[in-house]
Amino acid sequence: MKEVNDRIKENLKILFVGFNPSIRSSETGHHFANPNNRFWRILFEAGLTSRKLTAAEDDMLLDLDMGITNIVARPTKAADEITKEEYRQGREILKQKISRLKPKIVCYVGKGVYLQFSGRKAAPWGVQEEAVVPGTIDFAAPSSSGLVRMKLDEMVAIYKGLVKITIK
Repeated sequence: MKEVNDRIKENLKILFVGFNPSIRSSETGHHFANPNNRFWRILFEAGLTSRKLTAAEDDMLLDLDMGITNIVARPTKAADEITKEEYRQGREILKQKISRLKPKIVCYVGKGVYLQFSGRKAAPWGVQEEAVVPGTIDFAAPSSSGLVRMKLDEMVAIYKGLVKITIK
């Protein structure tokens, strides 16, 4: 399986960080490509995009000063297939990316992504007290995976918090 290229550039308003690409994302070369993943719908309903983009349009996020990367590059069926060593390496690579790119906000798409990255045991939804990489704002959001049982409107409400802090 092939890795999915990051959609990144310097000084983004928001850098979204997922666990790793799905098999479908690997096949298509686009982030959040599984039809059961609600990422693109959540962004639209939260007011982060003017319409619901498709995974094939993930490059368009860059025009909106948003980007996408993952803590681990290797595609898997499920996040529980990621090894401790992959997380360890991924944390270091992600810290370097964030330090180099200097996004305003780093939004972790899944609280588990944030906990893996930060090494913390727990975290609230939304803005975190202290960023892992100084000079950014860490934001923990629900995973958009179709496997997550949280109601869509609850997820959208949390993602709307990104709109509030990007306007500041």
